[in-house]
Parts: sequence; structure tokens; C-alpha cells
Amino acid sequence: MRLCLVAPLLTLALGAQAPPVKEAPLRAHLSLLADDLFEGRGSGQRGADLTVRYLETTLQALGLQPGNGTSYRQAVTLSGTRVQAERSALAIQGAKATFTLAADTDVALCTGIGEADQAFDAPLVFAGYGITAPGEGWDDFKGLDVKGKVLVVLANDPQPTAAEPERFGGKSMTYYGRWIYKFEEARRHGARGVLLVHTLASATYDWTVVRNSFATWRFQLASEPGLPIQSWITEDAARRLMAAAGQDLDALRARAERRDFKPVPLEARLKGNLHSEVRVLNQFNVAGLIPGTDPALKGEVVIYSAHWDHFGRSGKPDAKGDDIYNGAVDNASGTAGLLAMAQAAVASPARRTQMFLFTAAEEQGLWGSEAYTAAPLWPLDRTAADLNLDSLNFVGPTRDISLDGAWRTTLLETGAALAKDMGLTVNPPGVDVGGGYFRSDHFPFAKAGVPAFSVGGGHDYLKDPEGSARKAAAMGQRYHQVTDEYDPAWDLQGMVQQCQFALNLGRRVADADAKPVWKEGGRLK
Repeated sequence: MRLCLVAPLLTLALGAQAPPVKEAPLRAHLSLLADDLFEGRGSGQRGADLTVRYLETTLQALGLQPGNGTSYRQAVTLSGTRVQAERSALAIQGAKATFTLAADTDVALCTGIGEADQAFDAPLVFAGYGITAPGEGWDDFKGLDVKGKVLVVLANDPQPTAAEPERFGGKSMTYYGRWIYKFEEARRHGARGVLLVHTLASATYDWTVVRNSFATWRFQLASEPGLPIQSWITEDAARRLMAAAGQDLDALRARAERRDFKPVPLEARLKGNLHSEVRVLNQFNVAGLIPGTDPALKGEVVIYSAHWDHFGRSGKPDAKGDDIYNGAVDNASGTAGLLAMAQAAVASPARRTQMFLFTAAEEQGLWGSEAYTAAPLWPLDRTAADLNLDSLNFVGPTRDISLDGAWRTTLLETGAALAKDMGLTVNPPGVDVGGGYFRSDHFPFAKAGVPAFSVGGGHDYLKDPEGSARKAAAMGQRYHQVTDEYDPAWDLQGMVQQCQFALNLGRRVADADAKPVWKEGGRLK
């Protein structure tokens, strides 16, 4: 009996008025955006320019109005650096030993300061998790002056205990566990830099993901420079660092799990220099509008978003000569899906205005969505919701849909009712060990007060459930690798299903008398 649900999953349920999303345009956009021609859509690279031009001309051809006056573009000014590892050298000079940190092998070098040459001779401090969280009764700094010092910090959050099973979200990662928070908090305390200790368990991705992400151009919002040193260090190198300072990494980790932890000044210094290429440039968010039809509600907007960027060309070919990070799933899929949704939606406007927003520089730190919420094209207090798409279901149709994070607002109830109408079940939220809610472009909207979450794919596959699950899991090995490439054999019905759900949900929000609201305790402060 369940197999008969396939057709309703991919068409309009009774009462849902969003037009059908078509597979043909979705596949065409996906195959092109993930093609080598677009060179991986890397920020500041030729592929980025091609992508932005493709997006704005496609929106124009579909009949969407420009989202920024007469332009489809919103400039996002970035300051970028690319560390020249062959001309840089950092070393640990400790009381017990001195050793050099090998780029890529020991440390993923990055600076958030737009200076070509920087010299370092800074004391090191072990700062636990590097967290200041009054709401959790947690302070890893305890008043220690860390100005001018480089902090060695653990990834993730303090872990739950038998006495406090829900501290810092229990087993789920909170925003305090994210690498970007660690750098932000260290900067607020005046630190010179951070060496963030990587483990697979704490980061939830392996060292190659970090190395690939930090081995090319890294960008900050030009208005918000980062730290002189904002780098990751391997667990092995961290052990050697602590040993050189006369300390034991495991013992320090154990201390860092306690509320009474105090930062530990280390008998060691970080010495050396960084040489970097530096540039300031504009990347662009791209936005198209479908004006609303209701005189009282068309002044409000529902946003559908997806980031268009990936890592582009690294200049360091692998064994097969490939240096293009095509980012087919992440996130040519979401970008293509949003274009297919726009093509469907333009034929039948809703009561509220609908915006299709393609954000820049997500892979660099959610900078496109951060820039949008800092200077919104539509007032945030008249923005009903942001529904984000990131890394869509390339495996096949499912019986369920994921609404992770929607529980924070009344979007959960709207989404659950829609799922029922579409013959779907809501996938029960699992433990978010990777902090996914804080890692995608809906998050800056949520921080700014707009009800927002990313519409996720399902896991209960209609076709070959075990084989499909293995296929989905294998994506983990391609995440942020050159092997995330488009396959013409992909069954895109699951992707169509996911896009249709997002468009139907947005349509319900766009046609409702009232906007979604936050639930008590759901909004981040």
C-alpha cells in the first residue's frame, strides 16, 4: 500500500497550491552548475563570476523581478587571504622541546587579517573549549587576560554528564561548539589567535575536510576582520605541543570538562611568520522576487535560500589530476532546486511576496547570509520565514521529510500538517552531533529573529532501502572533496520531492493570515 504514495509525494496534495516542481529543469541546472565549466564556484574565482551571471540571467528569463532595486545582485564585500605555506613557518618553542608545525600535516594555516606578512612570538594558553556562556553557567576564561596570546582550544562543547545530561544541548552540538564561535570569542577577549584541536569525534569530519577547506582562499566580511591566527591543529600535533610545554593533552581535556576549569598558561610560545596573498573583492548574493497579490500582505516576504558557492579550484591536483571541487551535492543541488522552484512558483503568485535568494560565501563562514541580514533587501520585521536548501537528497524518493530545527517556531506545526497532506511522515529529529542547525544559511536569519530552518531530505527510501541508505552514507566520503561530482544516473525524484515540500511550505506561509512565530526557548539570544 505504501508504494502508491509515490505519485502524491511528487505532485500537489489536496489544498496545497504551489505549482509542481519539474525534474527536467532541476537536472539541467544541476548538471551545469556542477560541471567543470563552472570550476567549482569558488569565492573570488572565475567560476563564481560565471555562477552569479548564470543565476541573474536565469531569474530574469523566468520572469522574476530584481530583488535589489533594478539589480538581482547584492554585493558582499570580502577580505581574502591565501597563506603561502612554502614561504611561511610556525614553530612551537616549549620548555621541554621545540618543533616546527608542518602545513597541511600538523596544522591548517589560516589568518583572518588582510596583511601579507605577519610575525609571531606569542605565549600559548590552553583555554579549554574557549566558551563564555552565562546561560550555561560556563566561563573558560575566568578573568585571565589573554590579550596578545594564542589559545589552544578544543572543538565542540563540554560533554553531558550523568548529573547534567542536557548541558550544552546534551549530545547535540550547540553554537558554542562551532569553530567560527571559537574564533569570534577569542577575538572578543583580545587573543592573537586560536589553534583549534581537531579530532574526528569532536569536529564530526576528518582532517582532509579541514585541510581542503583551509588550503585555498579564506574570506572574512571586510567589515569584520578575524584573528591573525585562526587555524586548526591535529590531535597528534596538539599532543606534541602539550608535551613540549610539560603538559598532558588528555589530562587537560579532563579538566576542561569541569565548570571550575581555569585556563592554563603554557610554558610554550608560538613563533614564526605567515606570508599571504591578500585581496578585497565583492562577491554577490543573487535575489529574485515574485510580488505578492494581497494588498495587505504583499509588503511581507517569504524567503527561499540556498548557497551557490563551493571551494572552486585548489591549484593542487590530486593523483588523477583533479583540482576542481565541483560541489555537486553541496550545494549545486540546492541552487538548482531553488531555480526549479522559482520556475514553478512564478506561474502562480502567493498573497505574500516570495524571494528566491542565492547566497555567496557560505563555505567561508555563512558570510553571504550574514551580509544579507546585516543589510536586508526586505525589512526583517516583515520577513515571515526563511526556508533554506543545502545538500539535497540525490538518492531517491522517501516516505519521510526532515524538519530539524523547525521545532523552535510554529513552522513545525505547519510543516507537519503539510507532510501529512503530502503522504509523508516527519523524520524524528536525531542527536545533532555535528551542529547542523548552526552550519547553514538559515542560521543568520534565525539569529536576526526570522523564523528559519533548512528543509532536509528523508531517510526512509521507497526504492531499495538498504542500498539507498548506503549510497546516501557514502556521500560522507565525498564531503568537501573533489569527488563530489554530478552523476547522470542519479534518481532526482527525491530531490524534486524535497523542493516540492519546501515550495509547498513556503506557499502555506505566504498565504496564511499570520506569520510564523518563535516558541518559548526557541529563539537564540
